[in-house]
Amino acid sequence: MPSSAQSFAQDATVDSERPAKRAKVEGSPGQFQSIDENEHGSYGNATPDAIVNDDFEDSYGTGSASSKHEPKTSDLYLDTINRALLDFDFEKVCSVSTSNINTYGCLVCGKYFQGRGRSSYAYAHSIHDDHHVFINLETAKVYVLPDGYHVSDPSLEDISFVLNPTFTPASISGLSSPTHLLKPSYDLNNRPYIPGYIGLNNIKRNDHMNVIIHSLLHVPPLRDHLLLSNFNGKEPELLKRFAALAKKIWNPRLFKSQVSPHEFLQEVNRASGGKFRLEKQGDPVEFLGWLLNHLHKEMGGSRKKNSSKIYSTFQGELRMETQQVIVRPDATGNEKPKFDIDREIKSAVSPFLFLAIDLPPPPLFQDAVEKNIIPQVSIYSVLAKYNGVSTQESAGQLRRYKCQRLPPYIILHYKRFTNNVFVEEKNPTIVTFPLRGVDFREYLDAPPSHAPAIYDLIANVTHESVAGTTRDKENTIWKVHLRAGGGGGDGEKWFQIQDLIVEETRKEMIFLGESVLQIWERRSTSAPNTDGTAKTNADR
Repeated sequence: MPSSAQSFAQDATVDSERPAKRAKVEGSPGQFQSIDENEHGSYGNATPDAIVNDDFEDSYGTGSASSKHEPKTSDLYLDTINRALLDFDFEKVCSVSTSNINTYGCLVCGKYFQGRGRSSYAYAHSIHDDHHVFINLETAKVYVLPDGYHVSDPSLEDISFVLNPTFTPASISGLSSPTHLLKPSYDLNNRPYIPGYIGLNNIKRNDHMNVIIHSLLHVPPLRDHLLLSNFNGKEPELLKRFAALAKKIWNPRLFKSQVSPHEFLQEVNRASGGKFRLEKQGDPVEFLGWLLNHLHKEMGGSRKKNSSKIYSTFQGELRMETQQVIVRPDATGNEKPKFDIDREIKSAVSPFLFLAIDLPPPPLFQDAVEKNIIPQVSIYSVLAKYNGVSTQESAGQLRRYKCQRLPPYIILHYKRFTNNVFVEEKNPTIVTFPLRGVDFREYLDAPPSHAPAIYDLIANVTHESVAGTTRDKENTIWKVHLRAGGGGGDGEKWFQIQDLIVEETRKEMIFLGESVLQIWERRSTSAPNTDGTAKTNADR
């Protein structure tokens, strides 16, 4: 150790509240290890008390203390920090004991170790590998081991921000505006990226969950709520990890322009009882329904309207009318059953988080000019299910639907996959839709004088697979289209994200994919239309 560090250790012995710093002994690392074990006991038999009570020692002056002379940066080993190896995306557990209690990260190699006492794994790592700078993954405090003193240096602020990003109302005010696209950030390799529109690592087969994460974290009310959250440790673990993932995705000071959702998905696996796993392909709609209800519960929500940020953003109300089907003797073979106003009609109003859209069955044979190779249908024709007039027959019941209340953000689910006794089939029908200006007033139970309910698309999830396969095969691909810089015109751009691949896409290409899920945003009052005119939308 340099002479300045030795003088610092000698000065520290003057203070009666701090034990003398251990001097570095000349010799091989093996000799140093034997001296440490003879004086302090073997580090391999670490007791929980010795590991957990590190901060307790600091409180009473036994772990670190102020010195008369502030040590130099070279004495603190800050020049050995390797930011390129730091990765705080993975679950914060010790690489030796796999415990998540009092975990520290080595700022030299990036590995996680438990504790920093004399019999801890981090202490042993500092001696054997000559790595001396560690950060507490909970408090973001930096310590030098084996000496054990706390380091407070301005050069470490960027590491603390990557570990625990923080946001203010001013910093998130422009995330949905075109100006956000004009201010790219840069990673350690000087590669530009736009915060919020970065790749998510597909660890094994979790791409169906990655598209849902991106879609939800681009809904402004939910995104802002998570970015401004400041949890004190008592909140449910899934909510804390989802908020931490949101902050990483929108972090403008990342060391690398990609994020791994490993920590969040590990908690998803635990909370769902193994239903949603990293190594198993699944249904993004099923995962979305589970995640929304679980987040609503963990946010303190109840059955009441607007009881959580999830309900206030996505929940609407739907009226369903049912009537028993009776076959009339005078009915012809091709006549569809209709509602009979002379008989009883049961009506029920229930809340919804997303609307299921039925696709027409694809044709069995191609026509003469092969126009039906890939059938197409307009979004307005499939939304007619909710106009209160169209009827559906199921299990001897005749049903019709109409919305009673529309939420600020509507989630549409196109039912492409159907199961029968033998195989799962996929409907390849293409749904054509405009990116802006879909009026849902026709599907709302309101008087004709009601103001238009104009919605614009902000997220679109598509499914791709080779012919003859469905989502449970290896050759399936999930992609998400995200709107950036809302408002229409040249300032609005669209990005296509497939795991780590992020690329700008043309607006005309978005509807060509097999859409499975969409999120539509209600246009605010006097929002400009694509042609420059203004349209109003009453607030419900």
